[in-house]
Amino acid sequence: MESGTVIVIAVVVLGLIFEFVNGFHDAANAIATVVATRVLTPLQALLMAGTLNLVGALAGTAVAVTIAKGIVDSTKVTQDLVLAALIAAIAWDLITFYAALPTSSSHALIFGMIGAAVSVHGWGVVIVPGLEKTSAAIVVSPTTTFVVGYLLMLGLYWVLKDVSYTFVNRFFGKAQILSSAWMAFTHGGNDGQKTMGIISLALFGGGFVAKSGDIPDWVKVACALAIALGTFTGGFRIIKTMGMRITLLKPINGFAAETTAGAVIEIATRLGIPISTTHAISGSILGVGATRRLSAVRWGIAARIVSAWVLTIPGCFIFGWAAASIMRAIGIHV
Repeated sequence: MESGTVIVIAVVVLGLIFEFVNGFHDAANAIATVVATRVLTPLQALLMAGTLNLVGALAGTAVAVTIAKGIVDSTKVTQDLVLAALIAAIAWDLITFYAALPTSSSHALIFGMIGAAVSVHGWGVVIVPGLEKTSAAIVVSPTTTFVVGYLLMLGLYWVLKDVSYTFVNRFFGKAQILSSAWMAFTHGGNDGQKTMGIISLALFGGGFVAKSGDIPDWVKVACALAIALGTFTGGFRIIKTMGMRITLLKPINGFAAETTAGAVIEIATRLGIPISTTHAISGSILGVGATRRLSAVRWGIAARIVSAWVLTIPGCFIFGWAAASIMRAIGIHV
């Protein structure tokens, strides 16, 4: 078997491992609030989220196409560079999972890819408009969900000001199941497509698909199943941080946070923008929590999360650069 084919197989295997890790690392995005408010048990929440991650991941390919040909020049990306990017992203996800930090698997993969490609081809390999769109989303996504979550929560408080607490709690206990399902679907739609794009990039580099951005059906199905299985496995360390340590959540708060984050993620997915679902739900939880009073949010925990977001960019760039450099030094390249 030729070395190029072996590397492509390795990319597919590692890609599916990354998608699995992405699922359990980011499971908290969809179910942290519904578990924290005790609307669903962890097992019920994981079953629902895993199923809807699968459905969401099969619902489109716009984000996958952006990853495959909108971030770095696909004509210069060889399979070994994709492999290096996946190694970098998996390593970062496992480190931050161990630290119980809800960082972005999406940006770990994107900046791992950029680091690997730049290590060989220099900065000219980067497609600037695609990088600008992705980088802007790092700021716009959590800022938008913070503001919208804050306003939605204020609106709900105003509309329901004369309604009994018991009725509100009971009603939103049921409504939150729908909002959590919506969040799981959109999470699968955006995050599930990123690995599709990265595998497609390796297949194009190896001549296994005709053009950059072609996503074979088997890649869609395999990635969707991997993220669903990873989500079902769960990431309870992250769930605790997201659902219980940032702020105290009631069912109405969880509904507002999930509805806000899901809407922003879905819009980005249809526009082909690979955003971080972690950033989106974190911003909305902060916005919803801040409506009670600023001290209701544990800003120290929030600051720690934001610091991890910021470190993801240089950290994964360096990891990708190092992985590609080491692989080429020991003769693993195409």
